[in-house]
Amino acid sequence: MTARTRYFVISSALVTFVGVGSGLVAFYAGFPTRALTSRGGPEELQYIPADATVVAYADVRHVMGSELRQRIRRAILGQDPARDNAQHEFENQTGINIETDIDHVLACLQANPAGGNGPGAGLVLARGTFNEVKIEALMREHGAQVEPYKDKRIIVAPVHRDDSAGDSSAAGRLAKPSQQELALAFLKPGLVAIGSTTLLRRAIDLENGGDNVTANEDVMNLIRSLDSGNAWAVGRFDALRAAAKLPPGMAQLPPITWFSATGTINDGINGTVRAETNNEEAAKNLRDLIQGFVALVNLQAGSKPELKSVVQSLEISGTGKTVALSFSVPGRIIDVLAPPTVAKPAEAQPQ
Repeated sequence: MTARTRYFVISSALVTFVGVGSGLVAFYAGFPTRALTSRGGPEELQYIPADATVVAYADVRHVMGSELRQRIRRAILGQDPARDNAQHEFENQTGINIETDIDHVLACLQANPAGGNGPGAGLVLARGTFNEVKIEALMREHGAQVEPYKDKRIIVAPVHRDDSAGDSSAAGRLAKPSQQELALAFLKPGLVAIGSTTLLRRAIDLENGGDNVTANEDVMNLIRSLDSGNAWAVGRFDALRAAAKLPPGMAQLPPITWFSATGTINDGINGTVRAETNNEEAAKNLRDLIQGFVALVNLQAGSKPELKSVVQSLEISGTGKTVALSFSVPGRIIDVLAPPTVAKPAEAQPQ
């Protein structure tokens, strides 16, 4: 299993959701309001540690059946069929078909323990229908080892480096051996945990009680404040920025402490992104910055009537230290913005 596949699994429900409106969000996000319990949040929160910096929920089955997902899939694969490789590789390695086996996922991210940039430890809890015996057998065929932990079996698979972005020579591979692992364990029938070995062990520990994320009032207050929708993510913006490797221009933003995003995905995306800044002055600066951006987009959309409805849907709000941006993106925009598929030239036939 390559590092690309590992990050596809762990990060898809986290860092991609914050870019609501992008292709990957519609591909792998979606969340029905029934997943919220009376205390706020899905029941799988009991497995998330209290020090998680980002928490997100995705109803995979909902979005896989949405028209928007079909539009984006056609657009992405029409340009680069290889973009589907990570999903197929994950199924080949684990026996889990993301499209048909998973109902919903809850994911979390911890800050990089070294304190620098780059992703920290991640964990995905997937609820669905799984063949546990088949999955374990298939993973062991690919070199995974089983490690007993308490009353669970943790299946640990090595994660090979992706040489496509670096030295692919034999010498290069030997000089940079893989030190990463991807762990998987069935916590209950129909509930599988996938991610770092450390976080997976913590999830098992929390099954019988302990300091889980429901004791983190900052995170839980954000979850409880979410409007009804089909997708959400909450957390610390600094942790997200380090994990997602956001564009350098994001460094010019006023200091943001917490963020939340919620939306509805059907044949389009209707959503709201909220940010909490350090103080009211920073919030005012952020509103001014967003207003300038909206004005610029509105100007550029003047020659593109199909984008006018999107720009007109943008609404800035918020009081005090909070800033919110609401939007509505119809699914037909995907068809308009997608570049035309270029057919590959036919290979010359031998004479």
